[in-house]
Amino acid sequence: MTASVTAAEQPTPPAEEHAKAPLRRLLEYARPHTGVLVFGGVLTFAGGLTGLAQPLVAKLVIDALSDGASLTRPLLLLGALVVGGAVLTAIGMYVLERTAQSIVLAARSQLVARLLRLRVAEVDRLKPGDLVSRVTADTTLLRSVATSSISQAVSASLLLLGGLVLMAVMDLVLFGVTIAVLLGLAVVMGVVMPRINRATIAGQAAIGEMGSLLERAFGAFRTVKANGAEAAETRRLDAAALTAWRKGVDVAGWTALSGSVAGLAVNLAFLTVLGVGGARVAADSLEISSLIAFLLLLFYLIEPISGLVQAATEVQGGLAAIHRIDEVGTLRREHTEDADTDADTDAHEGKEAHGGENGDRDADGSGAAAAARRAVAGNGAAPRGGGPVSVAFDGVGFRYTPDLPPVHRGVTFEAPAGGLTALVGPSGAGKTTVFSLLERFYDATSGRVLVDGADVRDWPLAALRSAIAYVEQDAPVLDGTLRENLLLGAPDADDDAIAEVVRRARLGDLTERLPDGVDSLVGHRGTTISGGERQRVAIARALLRRPRLLLMDEATSQLDAANEAALKQVMLDAARETSVMVVAHRLSTVVRADRIVVLDAGAVRAVGTHAELVAADELYSDLAASQFLTADA
Repeated sequence: MTASVTAAEQPTPPAEEHAKAPLRRLLEYARPHTGVLVFGGVLTFAGGLTGLAQPLVAKLVIDALSDGASLTRPLLLLGALVVGGAVLTAIGMYVLERTAQSIVLAARSQLVARLLRLRVAEVDRLKPGDLVSRVTADTTLLRSVATSSISQAVSASLLLLGGLVLMAVMDLVLFGVTIAVLLGLAVVMGVVMPRINRATIAGQAAIGEMGSLLERAFGAFRTVKANGAEAAETRRLDAAALTAWRKGVDVAGWTALSGSVAGLAVNLAFLTVLGVGGARVAADSLEISSLIAFLLLLFYLIEPISGLVQAATEVQGGLAAIHRIDEVGTLRREHTEDADTDADTDAHEGKEAHGGENGDRDADGSGAAAAARRAVAGNGAAPRGGGPVSVAFDGVGFRYTPDLPPVHRGVTFEAPAGGLTALVGPSGAGKTTVFSLLERFYDATSGRVLVDGADVRDWPLAALRSAIAYVEQDAPVLDGTLRENLLLGAPDADDDAIAEVVRRARLGDLTERLPDGVDSLVGHRGTTISGGERQRVAIARALLRRPRLLLMDEATSQLDAANEAALKQVMLDAARETSVMVVAHRLSTVVRADRIVVLDAGAVRAVGTHAELVAADELYSDLAASQFLTADA
């Protein structure tokens, strides 16, 4: 059971996140590469300076023609400036682009680390496709922005400033005309740039929504096909694509306007300077070579002005990307020991300590909760090989969100260390939620969940989950080889250990049938193997971890009678070595359990053995009778 919200209802960054200037965040991404960026920027700037000198050398050429002097030296100098500028600019751009890829890599690594540490409750209510879009499309926007755009903006500003200084030295009247036009351009850009930022944010959000719809369709591809829903899903995706197109057109429109205004400003300045300068040449107050050099310099300024406008436009896209990337930082994450060394994580978790859902005592890394975690770790909460653990629920209440009805209402029961404990009851009784609370996918709203006598919120999260192996109801299999799936929770297991769990989970026929045995690919979500085989893969994966507590949620639901009987024996064998808890609708799976907990409407109705419950509890007796099971079965 999960709670979902629309994209509009997704959380927005708190005020303090908005207060932190996005441009400052952009510079934070670039800071580790400052030296390389400065080097690349200096090269491109030097290439630009050669262009700035070209109009002055052109003036020398014109003066030489007028005086009848040799053109060899000025032409050689002009050629050297052209070639040298091109080489310097090319090397500088390569350095900047290479650094840009490094920045994108760092941003993606940081974002993936954040996403994989999100709390299950956050992922349940968000759209995976949109999260994927933030890792791919949004981080790509940083590629040019965090390096070449910033460098280009600085370089273009300096070149523009240098050009204007030269203009002022050459002629103050024409300089004044040029400045007046450029000030008008600056005013227009101040109006346009915020609109580009807002349009880019909306465009990226639309792309994320389209990604979410694609993930939705491919996640249930067979269901879509079986229900003939291709046309309906195509219409839904077409609508999302149309929305993304409209947002993209908005960005394109504002971007085109900014470029056109920049070009118009330069052309207007050229015409004005030509008219005023021509009049001054006619009045003998200005030399013709000076007017030509001034006009060449003005044409040269087209590049830094355009570069400055382009850089400002790209920066708006980068700020939009940072806005969406930083939203992930406001989502609640799980506390892990790795996160203790992450200052960014600590900062976010410090905020969560004041407003985290369900009173998460792991929200910060200090105080009583941290002390209790250290005590648990010191008392031998070993990841593996520490012996079976006990489980106890003490008055546990839980609801997924405040607006939903409670799933658990004062659930209380004990499962001693070792043996097989079964959870049974009608659908919606809260059986699977017991496992979610044990794994700390969610925290209890009230009461305590105890493992080995310690509240799960006081366990180090990594140690808690290392002690538990969980076989989920849908038995997910990841894209990759069978070996990779088996080693998911025990990467150091050797071939002998793999062979043993393959035998125990009755996967021998599968490994013999596959072309490369355990090294065969199983397809996306295990589509090349049957549902029963996927369940057995999940069971083998759990057994390979040698857990202290094994959780199995409807682990035999897709097995035939022969394999179900075999897996029942596997559960009983495992119960001799560790603690096993099973959720089952088919009571034939658990009739030999050491204790059975009957849940109904979020509360514990009865606890006992199969024979005791058939005799004493009406609900369990009815369930047993409906499945043709008696006290002697």
